[in-house]
Amino acid sequence: MDESELPRVLQQLWGIEGRSRPGPKPAFQVSDIGRAAIKLADAGGLGALSMSKVAAELGVTTMALYRYVEAKDDLYVVMLDQAFGLPARASSGDDWRDRITAWATSFQAALLKHPWILQVPVVEPPLSPNQLVWMEEGLRAFENTPLTPPDRMSAMLLVNIYVRGTTGLSASMLSLPPDEAAVAGERYARRLRSLADPDRFPTIAAGLDEPQDYVDNDPSEFYFGLTTVLDGIEALIDRRSG
Repeated sequence: MDESELPRVLQQLWGIEGRSRPGPKPAFQVSDIGRAAIKLADAGGLGALSMSKVAAELGVTTMALYRYVEAKDDLYVVMLDQAFGLPARASSGDDWRDRITAWATSFQAALLKHPWILQVPVVEPPLSPNQLVWMEEGLRAFENTPLTPPDRMSAMLLVNIYVRGTTGLSASMLSLPPDEAAVAGERYARRLRSLADPDRFPTIAAGLDEPQDYVDNDPSEFYFGLTTVLDGIEALIDRRSG
């Protein structure tokens, strides 16, 4: 592997940096930085994160921290790699739907555990060790299907986008206790009825008499949408099989 092609933060995560690097022995590892940053973000969100606060958490100066991560974007790379960890390995006997469903469920669990992940700017595809394992597992879900490699990448990204989107919309609502969520849902329904005039919003008004979960605090909603996405992928698989 050509180390010069990789940013230093990735060299550290892959364990290929420092074999001949001059200077004193590192006082800590880049993984220590990741854990400190995750602790701060979990407690106060991404807005509470700064290089100086991470340095203080580690008991070092901010300048000392820059010896390991050169910018906040590098810090995000380390944080994401550690926050996601490794996905659960699917059973080899599972079909593609079971495998990608397990992958999507694990992905959602990571986002709900660390909601700040959704605030991290996505500037390039992942290259860190754990993130590539996630990519590998997502693609392997389709390995026994007739989908081409580009098809598999597109299918995995479609599931990824669905999970990120639906989790982002419902993350704060899912944190509400059931009784508070029910109150919020009823309040929204009352307000909606007062505003959705049948002449102007006939479709909205027509659904107001049906029970609906306006404040999405029901995990079954996640699987409803995921099933619909997978039905579309299955239709593509059927076409490729024909």
